Amino acid sequence: MKIPLPIERYLLDGAIAVLLAILYGPVLIHWYNGWLNKSISIEHEYFSHGLIGLPFAAYIIWNHWPKWCQLPDKAHPLGIVLLLGGGLFYLSGQAELVNLSFPVVLTGLCLWLKGIPGLKLQWFPLLLVVLATPTAAPYLIEPSALPLQRFIAGTAGFILVQFGLDVTVVGINLFVGGRIVEVAPHCAGLKMLFTSLYVGLMLLYWSGALRSRYKTILLLGGAAMISVSANIIRNTLLTFFHGTGNESAFHWLHESWGGDMYSACMLGIVVLLLNFIEKYYPQTARSSSRLPEET
Repeated sequence: MKIPLPIERYLLDGAIAVLLAILYGPVLIHWYNGWLNKSISIEHEYFSHGLIGLPFAAYIIWNHWPKWCQLPDKAHPLGIVLLLGGGLFYLSGQAELVNLSFPVVLTGLCLWLKGIPGLKLQWFPLLLVVLATPTAAPYLIEPSALPLQRFIAGTAGFILVQFGLDVTVVGINLFVGGRIVEVAPHCAGLKMLFTSLYVGLMLLYWSGALRSRYKTILLLGGAAMISVSANIIRNTLLTFFHGTGNESAFHWLHESWGGDMYSACMLGIVVLLLNFIEKYYPQTARSSSRLPEET
């Protein structure tokens, strides 16, 4: 007896979902455990925005389900290539390749099941997954952050001098009261910058402002400026606390929940910036109750 086509479709989709859960459930648990407990490498903490980004991507995919089902089944040859490549990455056992296999396999599935129309429909959640996948990219970026480190150190030193502190800036080091504070690569604000841009993309999509190139540039550019400014203030405070011997405040802002609260406040300012842009540049229709339509 032949299984009806709709039931066969659901069986295939269910089997794929179960297989993905079996293969990548442990990987995602490892990511989340590392991000929440900060037990993952410093470089992989740069991707902790995935804590909110991955559930949001799953939510978008779920909302796209009716449209996904309406698309004709049309496999694209590149889908098979990506699925095979993702499978090889996974079987390699190397952490970086296993991580990368997740977005590669998801993209391959879109192309294999629905072709280019399926990829166009799911491009944004796939982008969120790609940008939240821990890779070695920070290792490549950090050496280029030296000018930013020097700028932050110099600006923080200038601010502290205005408050009467005896500060000496040497490269990326600040000397205050016989104590030294280094603006290390991971203190240059790259994590805050990545997070603010990532959250900015999510806000643009949710509000519908992503359709406007002007609003997109305004928000992402503003988010970058907010992130850099917030990190300068943070490093200034850290230098002040350490230089004046207030170690409890230093550790609270540097390693404890104070840093998380500071980052949350910074993201709140990004939300306010979007509200400002939407208020004074309302030419793009916005929707606060549903996701924007895909073309």
